[in-house]
Amino acid sequence: MNVDAITLEVLQNKFDVIADEMEIALLRSSYSPVVKEGLDASSALFTIKGEVIAQAASIPIHLGCLIPAVQRLVAAFPADSMAEGDAYIMNDPYDGGTHLPDTTIVQPILYKGRPVALCATMTHNQDIGGKTPGSTPTDATDIFQEGLCIPPLKFYDRGKPNATLHAMLRKNVRLPDVTMGDLHGQMAAGMVGMRRMQELLDEYGVQLMQEAVEQLMKRAEALTREKISAIPGGTYSFTDYLDNDGVELDRPVKIHATVTVKGSNIHFDFTGTSKQSKGPINSVASSTISGGYYAVRAIAGPLIPNNSGCYRPISFTLPEGSLVNPRHPAPVNARAITIFRIADVLQGALVQAIPQQLTAGHAGPFTGTLGGIDPRTGQPYVTHELGTGGIGARPNKDGIDVLDFGPVNCMNIPIEATELTHPLRVRAYHLRQDSGGAGRFRGGLGSEKGIEVTHGEVQVSLRGERFFTQPWGLHGGIAGASAKAWIARQDGTREEIRSKRVFTLRAGDTLHIHTAGGGGYGDPLTRDPERVWEDVLDRKVSREQAGDIYGVVLQGEDLAIDQAATTARRKALGGSRRQSSLVFDHGAAGASGQGLAAVAGG
Repeated sequence: MNVDAITLEVLQNKFDVIADEMEIALLRSSYSPVVKEGLDASSALFTIKGEVIAQAASIPIHLGCLIPAVQRLVAAFPADSMAEGDAYIMNDPYDGGTHLPDTTIVQPILYKGRPVALCATMTHNQDIGGKTPGSTPTDATDIFQEGLCIPPLKFYDRGKPNATLHAMLRKNVRLPDVTMGDLHGQMAAGMVGMRRMQELLDEYGVQLMQEAVEQLMKRAEALTREKISAIPGGTYSFTDYLDNDGVELDRPVKIHATVTVKGSNIHFDFTGTSKQSKGPINSVASSTISGGYYAVRAIAGPLIPNNSGCYRPISFTLPEGSLVNPRHPAPVNARAITIFRIADVLQGALVQAIPQQLTAGHAGPFTGTLGGIDPRTGQPYVTHELGTGGIGARPNKDGIDVLDFGPVNCMNIPIEATELTHPLRVRAYHLRQDSGGAGRFRGGLGSEKGIEVTHGEVQVSLRGERFFTQPWGLHGGIAGASAKAWIARQDGTREEIRSKRVFTLRAGDTLHIHTAGGGGYGDPLTRDPERVWEDVLDRKVSREQAGDIYGVVLQGEDLAIDQAATTARRKALGGSRRQSSLVFDHGAAGASGQGLAAVAGG
């Protein structure tokens, strides 16, 4: 059966709408702030064989990681064993998962008693047990310290809860009502997907729908191959470094990728990446692959159907026992940091081939988990800090300020939500002046935030990055500012934080977080002086940086542009600056190495 073009277009959009409606139900039904406010959850439709039909506009790395998770559950529970009311659950990173807080639930869609498709959701649970609140200890040295590991199991059996599993889950997490509430939010999303797909099947029938899915996958594959074929064939390599692994704090960790474009195929080879780490920045294969999928989808553009066909032209080499494919029981809870940098490294390789399509370097994620016992209620609590930094400048636009962008794509948790239910007060939250890398197009700014503890003690697991490196600039653009963080204790002392750390705050202590900015694109001396002037008025760029880096001279209290002085200043700066043939500017941290050369061999 050949499905006509109009019907294909209608069905593609219907699939997309169903996935998005599942996502809305998931977010509105969940309990935890990290989901209902931070939107750290994802939904998708799958074929009965475990191929993506459509996915919601949510967390890219979740959607890539869902594929091996769903395929593992399908292998454990074949289609002929599926029944109405079944639901399957797992979170094992070494068996199709990503990290323990990310729990996958799959529910079969039956039509006239026959399983024909699957609803799949993934939620970042607020807590899944382990040694620290929030289950993301940055000092973990094995996965057993990170929380409860769930192999492929039935969560519901023909509509009845698996009472043993439910009881075990409740007893092994700090917030049983919240954790179970989030899991049932996933169930609610699946119910929405089931109802909508059954309505679709009533209208079009199983055979036509399945044929349409296959044709849409072939279309997505063909369109993706067309985009890859437009990249000049060849081999492109790039290297970047993570600050540390959370355990060995003075040892940077290398990520190296070689991208080979051959015709309509693209291959990502991570040979040369550091060996697996003692700390929890390791990225299991499913997580690493999701970073590669994101990189290709970013190049391919938004008009290609979001299904498994997009991924058919992509292949990987992931050295076993390395940072990007560790062996059990290596800890993995901070793998989002690594996935983000994997996507950056792949972008750094590809920008050499298609420089006018990709951005400068990004700040990367800066996340924290805070939890303890609220002395006002005697109840445990856990909350997340989804710190956001600057996005790298684009070839024709500035980078975006303070955005969780790319593979992660979470939202800021509002101050009101944090203060309403937790013994915390946000003392400051604003843009970080001069943090965006200077350029013809400026990198996005990072943020400055101060979080004070008002009552009791709080245990914090902080997962920071770009403390010892800088987001690289492109084609004359300057690298973005590094991140930094410190604790201002109630007694007036100050404690510096080296990127990743587990520590305790007490009433009156304040945690200060300054996130990194994005890299600049193009020579700063060619930026329109009017735009520099606007940035100074907006307090995004200081008057000093305007003169010293952009060569724009401002006069008086009204900061008027002195055109003659600006022309002279730019001429002088242009003659004195070292000209470089390098495409990338890694900044002072990258130039000095911070010990990076010592680990060049991994």
